[in-house]
Amino acid sequence: MNPISIWHSLWQLIRYNQRLYWADTILWLFIAGLPALPGLIIREFFNALTNESSFLLSIWGWIALFLGIGLARIVAIFTGCITKTQHRFTMSSLIRHNLLMGLMNRPGAEPLTDRGNSDRSVSPGAIISFFRDDAYQLENNVVFTNEIFGEAVFAVGSLVLLLSINAQITLLVFLPLILIIIILQRISDRLKLYRRASRQATQQVTSMVGEMFSAVQAIKVANAEESVLARLRQTCDRRQQLMVRDRLLTAILESSFENLVSIGTGVILLFAAWLMRSPNDSLSVGDLALFIYYLSYITNFFAFGGEFLAQTKQSEVSLERMAGLIDSEGSGITAHHRLYLKPIAKQTPKLPRIQSLPLLESDRLQDLLALNLTYCYPGTNRGITDVSLRLRRGSFTVITGQVGSGKTTLLRVLMGLLPMQSGEIYWNGQKVNNPSQFFAPPRSAYTPQVPQLFSNTLRENILLGLEKSNEELEMAIALAVFDRDLATMPNGLNTPIGVKGMRLSGGQLQRAATARMLIRQPDLLVFDDLSSALDVETEQKLWSRLFSIHSANPNWTPTYLVVSHRRSVLDCSDRIILLDRGRVEMTGTFDDLPSTYF
Repeated sequence: MNPISIWHSLWQLIRYNQRLYWADTILWLFIAGLPALPGLIIREFFNALTNESSFLLSIWGWIALFLGIGLARIVAIFTGCITKTQHRFTMSSLIRHNLLMGLMNRPGAEPLTDRGNSDRSVSPGAIISFFRDDAYQLENNVVFTNEIFGEAVFAVGSLVLLLSINAQITLLVFLPLILIIIILQRISDRLKLYRRASRQATQQVTSMVGEMFSAVQAIKVANAEESVLARLRQTCDRRQQLMVRDRLLTAILESSFENLVSIGTGVILLFAAWLMRSPNDSLSVGDLALFIYYLSYITNFFAFGGEFLAQTKQSEVSLERMAGLIDSEGSGITAHHRLYLKPIAKQTPKLPRIQSLPLLESDRLQDLLALNLTYCYPGTNRGITDVSLRLRRGSFTVITGQVGSGKTTLLRVLMGLLPMQSGEIYWNGQKVNNPSQFFAPPRSAYTPQVPQLFSNTLRENILLGLEKSNEELEMAIALAVFDRDLATMPNGLNTPIGVKGMRLSGGQLQRAATARMLIRQPDLLVFDDLSSALDVETEQKLWSRLFSIHSANPNWTPTYLVVSHRRSVLDCSDRIILLDRGRVEMTGTFDDLPSTYF
């Protein structure tokens, strides 16, 4: 990634909510600037002791001055807590919003990969570290910018003031800065390497924890609890080592910067004391006190600046990781979007209802043509190559072939769930430029081999926010041959089905997903091995009801595209596409299938 990208990204985050940022910056200037006033007071106090100043105050006057400055600083700090909290929240919300939006815009079936890490696959559990650790790193870096800005303003002011007192001593202040720059230059690559390794180790732990929770049954059936836990301990131990190495390097850098500054300060003060003993020098006691007081502003800025540059190097790693996850430039992570930050409701809100708008007659499927569709999975030679197909309105097309021949891949590429690497798709003669958005209800609906249901009621899983009457819902359930199963459930449609539909059998999952398709009345019904978990009787009844849709509802003439191996399904098809190793081996009818197929 271009090193300028991190600075551009930080600037994008600053610009997103400029009012909060600059309000926080002004407050920080106020917080950092108020302690500068006692320096001038201290100078006059010491000069007054040596009769070099006429600025005289009573003891209560000095106390009142210091108390006033302290109280003003307390008010500024409490006000700054409000602005900083709001600023942090909006920044982290924007980063996480863009990260989530980038993930949601990816093709649905494309595996999650970290393109910044040799296209290594990323499990859903590992995504937590991107949303938590990497987003927090960028958030901290932006907050650091207004603090470093405030430090810089008073460091420059202090530098000008100290130069007016004694230029020779002041120039010695830059010695620690030179050493800090040299150290950062030498260690910046190692800093990024350690941070990347610690982030990846955290990602592996969260990934394994997520996989363990999703595969509890498989672990228990295999009696593999001890081995899985041993593997988890090993992964955690490695993360601990890498995190300690990363934190240790960061702590060593911070302490080195502070020690360099402290040593440099000591050398400067020794030199100043030596000058005071010189009869030719005009450095007064008050000047020395002022010099000691304001010297910390400059030296602390150097230490602060070193930490900021080190943190920026670490933020580069976080930006690269997040951009690699959603396959975008760093600007995609910090792009400006409106955030809807509403107060938390006292009660769990219901899903918003979506009105189903029917297709215009001109948009209804008459002819679907796919030409030379090609997709190859990264790092393999598996996929599909130059596959073409044509669907007519009301037709029943079956895609078949051996395991691994590319049947599911073809459906996913056609539906936009995988990005086609070449090819064209036409709907009624009009080219489809974005299949993932085009092939959605009411144009088409798709049920994969393993349908995904949510931990909610059966009603909500079928409707997913769609506004439909109970009669329409019951009709879709009956078409999916799910009515008898529903009658045995004590709460009917209000039955909670558990995480991923764990309370339903495999066949019930498929028929619930089928009802979810049918309630939307799409023109194109796409099934990936629908009958794989059904018994013969249920399968025959399901297809019989699906084929009777047009006679029951003349306004709905669905077109079917089905993946299946079942002879009964192949026998009633209008057209069969036989795939072999990702290519079309034969297109025809049931009678055209080679005798060796069965």
